[in-house]
Amino acid sequence: MSLDNYVTVGRSGLRVSPLCLGGMTFGQEVAWGASVEESQKMMDYYLEHGGNFLDTANLYTKTHSEKIIGDHVGRHPQKRDRLVLATKFSANLYPGDPNGGGSNRKAIIEQCHQSLRRLQTDYIDLYWLHNWDKHTPIEETMSALDALVQAGKVRYIGVSDTPAWKVVQANLLAGFRGWSSFIGMQIEYSLLERTVEQELVPMANELGIGILPWSPLKTGVLSGKYTRETAGQQNDDDRASASPLLTDKTYNLIEAMQVVAKNHDATVAQVALAWVLHQAGVNSLVIGARTVAQLEDNINSTDLKLDQAELDHLSELTKPEFGFPQNTESLFPSVYQAGVSINGVYAEPHSIQKGDKLY
Repeated sequence: MSLDNYVTVGRSGLRVSPLCLGGMTFGQEVAWGASVEESQKMMDYYLEHGGNFLDTANLYTKTHSEKIIGDHVGRHPQKRDRLVLATKFSANLYPGDPNGGGSNRKAIIEQCHQSLRRLQTDYIDLYWLHNWDKHTPIEETMSALDALVQAGKVRYIGVSDTPAWKVVQANLLAGFRGWSSFIGMQIEYSLLERTVEQELVPMANELGIGILPWSPLKTGVLSGKYTRETAGQQNDDDRASASPLLTDKTYNLIEAMQVVAKNHDATVAQVALAWVLHQAGVNSLVIGARTVAQLEDNINSTDLKLDQAELDHLSELTKPEFGFPQNTESLFPSVYQAGVSINGVYAEPHSIQKGDKLY
């Protein structure tokens, strides 16, 4: 696999690279940001290696991320039109203005216009609802987004960090009304963040919504720099964010990933990315980097093929335990197992017999 081995997002025809270059690190207004020059080099490196998918948000680095992308590719039609350019709305950039953010019609349309100006483009290829606004009826949000699509300012819409039941409600409503529906879903997903496997992942796979995970390295904990041997050697900022996750369970996982990485002449970070890429329904990973070297290492993960035994072993180390309703199969085995072959042994179908008490 390589960056030009394009995949479609969900059930749409939109073709994107298997790795999406995230713009959260573009700009030094935040501690983890990269300089304008390094951000431009990363975009050039990504594009030169076949990548076509850039993702940002209106609030990233206090709007600077969108401006950096706009300056570098937006003002050049020959670059812009070959890209799938995605950004997000919802964040309120104007404290004190109740309509400065959120998902009501006024806020959505104004946020879109502002992003278009910063990105220096006439249209956004994929416009993400960054997070659910519980104060706005979902029909108002979906109607406003469809209006942007009909006006040609947005091509496709997606959703991020929203409960599964609300995503289902939004897409069913859009389907009934003939509006544009969400084609993709951004969620945090990694070997250390698998709670999404309870509701969000099954929902997306059932409805044909593409999964585009963010933070597949769990904010750097799975980058390879955290090991038992290097414990306590990172700077204060890194330790503050990573320390709650640096448990024996995490170190056991990292050591298992080191073995897999050695077998494939790869890095721990590449193993972490490859595991997420192998999960059902995942279309493209949103990766972030602060340097071209980090980006290069991430891109090389597309060439890493893990066998099923390796995937199963890593999965077992962080396998989540879910309660109701995911555990109903174990609670009612006669219902789920009847009439099928279980470990080679046929189970008779369970049926109501004469004389059974029904109440």
